Amino acid sequence: MARKVHPPVEVRRSPRRRATVAAYEERGRVVVMIPDAFSETEEREWIDHMLARLQKREARDGRASDTALRDRAVRLASRYYPEHPECAAPRSVRWVDNQQRRWGSCTPSDGTIRISRRIMMMPSWVIDYVLLHELAHLVHADHSRPFWDMVGRYSKAERARGYLEGIADAEASERQ
Repeated sequence: MARKVHPPVEVRRSPRRRATVAAYEERGRVVVMIPDAFSETEEREWIDHMLARLQKREARDGRASDTALRDRAVRLASRYYPEHPECAAPRSVRWVDNQQRRWGSCTPSDGTIRISRRIMMMPSWVIDYVLLHELAHLVHADHSRPFWDMVGRYSKAERARGYLEGIADAEASERQ
């Protein structure tokens, strides 16, 4: 059986990270974030573990295609925003490679949503949050109180925001 070839791996060690390991795809490579204290053996073991985990998640969720992403967005909109049919009918929802500082973006005037491929390998509930966030922009273009009330219908919204903030903070500290 042929083994799936994975993208290049970049390991980012952080002295602030104590025990957790995270991985996501960024610009055609997998970024694995590990504690600085890990040995080379632990690093190799965790890279293998995270690559296998990411591949399973991708296969299970069918994340690779724009069609699957749009279908997922439509299902989420129907469930969380049933009184806003425009959310269940975005013109397009697609993965993009050119968003390095944003998780997603929306152009309400034409109904297009773009989701950074960087989140493709993140937990499903984080992807759902980003999709719901962008879908809510089809109703509220800004980040007003009604917008946040709408996004807040998702029970894991705060948890997902914390997860994304943690990733963003780690990336920022590693750039310094």
